[in-house]
Amino acid sequence: MKPLISIVTACFNATQYIEETINAVKNQTITDWEWLIVDDCSADDSVQKIRKLTIDDPRIKLIQLSKNRGPAKARNTAIQLVQGKYMTFIDADDVWFPNFLAENLKQIEQTEGFLCASYEMYNEPLTFKVGVLIVPKKANYSDILKTNSIGSLTAFIDIDKLGKEYMPEVQYRQDMGLWLKYLQKINYVVGIQPCLAIYRLRENSHSRSKINLLKHQWFFYREVAQLSLIKSVYYFSIWVFYGLRKYYF
Repeated sequence: MKPLISIVTACFNATQYIEETINAVKNQTITDWEWLIVDDCSADDSVQKIRKLTIDDPRIKLIQLSKNRGPAKARNTAIQLVQGKYMTFIDADDVWFPNFLAENLKQIEQTEGFLCASYEMYNEPLTFKVGVLIVPKKANYSDILKTNSIGSLTAFIDIDKLGKEYMPEVQYRQDMGLWLKYLQKINYVVGIQPCLAIYRLRENSHSRSKINLLKHQWFFYREVAQLSLIKSVYYFSIWVFYGLRKYYF
């Protein structure tokens, strides 16, 4: 019998955090799921820890890549194998609230097949809440190009209805590329307003570098979304404005 929900995780050197993520998934009030964890050739003991913590749960499948391919390839490897009616994602250092899956199931049938949810942001050891990201009630293709309000840890997709799509295999912004593929098929993603997850802000994260963010966002518009120069300038300017407002106003 096929599982109701397929969960996708890319793991790379996450031994410090993976136990919290595993517990968060195991503690869901909905139990009819499969979880595909793809280890992207971790250099730490992530694989050993995952095996130890999941050996008694046949719903959890660990897949090991033979060489480091990046998060997009790791997630796409799992997407290819998922069997559920619905698909969702959680990174190997993030946490869902126990009602995450239940709340999505409650609302998905009233949408075109694509949900996301608000989430809390914590410091790396999860000892201090930095803030919250409240998603818009609805967002279309153009809205996501302006500012990606869909967190990869809360996207929830009806793949029976919308089909399987794959992340562009680029180094950054892979998740945004996937959301846009689905938003080309439907009018908008629906946002669940209450927070349903915790996003961990890691100190050494690439996304903390503002210069790198600018460079990769421009690359995304031109090479992944394949926007014209004029449209790229338009969306890039709005994206920078939203970023400045978020961090400085």
